[in-house]
Amino acid sequence: MILDVLENAPRYAALHPQFAKAFAFLTQTSLKDLSLGKLAIDGERLFAIVAKEAGRSTDEAVLETHQKHIDIQLILDGTDTMGWKAKSRCCQPTKTYDPKADEQCFADTPDGWVAVPHGHFVIFFPEDAHAPLVSPGQLHKVVVKVAITP
Repeated sequence: MILDVLENAPRYAALHPQFAKAFAFLTQTSLKDLSLGKLAIDGERLFAIVAKEAGRSTDEAVLETHQKHIDIQLILDGTDTMGWKAKSRCCQPTKTYDPKADEQCFADTPDGWVAVPHGHFVIFFPEDAHAPLVSPGQLHKVVVKVAITP
């Protein structure tokens, strides 16, 4: 997991062949004006999901993991307090891995929580179980999905 401010995004471009393109998309000035839903950036290898969702409590939060994608989550409005736990330490799956949704969920309790405010991003790799959308209010965010295999 990586947490940083968008101004430092160029530091991470070398971590994956699609990261430079992903951060170029995230640094455009009109993100708040984007339509909600899925947006293609580079086909299924790189796409964004723009969402406005009501926050939930830590008790309602669910740890999730992905096998095919890395998440880059940028908060546009609000503060998303996200839970984290190493996937290797998760032992309470609530369902089997769904390859179509690229998701597996766990009932484990996160080992830690991190507040991700407006203008900050977090990168979750497949080994990072994460529980997003914890907030007392509505969140506006962009999640860029980067395919593991470019």
